[in-house]
Amino acid sequence: MKAILTAATLAATTLPALAFDPANMSDAEKQAFGEAVREYLMANPDVLVESINVLEERRMADEAKNDKLLVENNRKAIFDDGHSWVGGNPQGDITLVEFIDYRCGVCKRVNPEVEKLISADGNIRFILKEFPILTQESDMAARFAVAVHQQAGDDAYKRAHDALMSSRGPVNLETLGKLAGELGVDAKAVLNHMNTEEVSAVLRKNHQLAEQMRIMGTPTFIIEGEMLRGVPPDGLEGVIARVRAERQG
Repeated sequence: MKAILTAATLAATTLPALAFDPANMSDAEKQAFGEAVREYLMANPDVLVESINVLEERRMADEAKNDKLLVENNRKAIFDDGHSWVGGNPQGDITLVEFIDYRCGVCKRVNPEVEKLISADGNIRFILKEFPILTQESDMAARFAVAVHQQAGDDAYKRAHDALMSSRGPVNLETLGKLAGELGVDAKAVLNHMNTEEVSAVLRKNHQLAEQMRIMGTPTFIIEGEMLRGVPPDGLEGVIARVRAERQG
C-alpha cells in the first residue's frame, strides 16, 4: 500500500502544472487535487505501473549498494575466516561463497549447477559456510560436516558435503554414523566431536556473520563484492562473467 501511495504521488507530478503551493493548500484545494490525481490515474493506469517499477528499481539499487557495503565491512570473515572449507581453485581469480543449510531444498536443487560451474570454469575459489536455520536436522547435518572437516580434512569434508546435499532421507545419529563409514572416516570420533565447542564455535561464527550481513535465508551467495540473496534468475555464471568484465574496465 505504501508503494502504491508513493507511486501515486510520483505519478501526480506528471500532471499538467497547476498553480498551487502544496504547503498552503486549503482543504478544498487538497480534495480537488486528490480527485484530479485519481481521475488522471484512472485514465492513465500505465503511469502508476511505471511509477511502481521505478520505485522497485530504486529499492533494488539501494539494497545492492547496502549489500556491497556489508561485504566490504566483513571481508576477512567472509573470505578468510580460517575455518571454512575452501575448494575449487584456491588461487582462482573469483571467489564464490555460499551459505548453506543441508535441509534446504533450493540448496540441494542448485548444488549440481554450482558444482558444474566451478568445474567448467576452473578459476573459481569456492568457500562453503554452514548456516543451519531450518530444522534440528539442519543443525545436526551441519555439525556432522564440520566435525568431518576438523577430524578428517578437506577431501573428506567435500565427500560429506556432496553426500548430504544429495541425500533425501532423514538425518539422525544412525544415518550419520552409516554415512561416516561410507566416507571412510572414524564414525565414533566424528559423532563424538559433533557437539564439541570446536564445532559449535564454527557454527556460532557463521551465524554471527550472517546476522551482521543481514542474511536470513539459504542459499545466499557472495561473489567478490556482490551478495545474492537466493539464486539469480540468469544463474551464477552471468554474474561471474559481469564481475570479471567490470574488473577489466
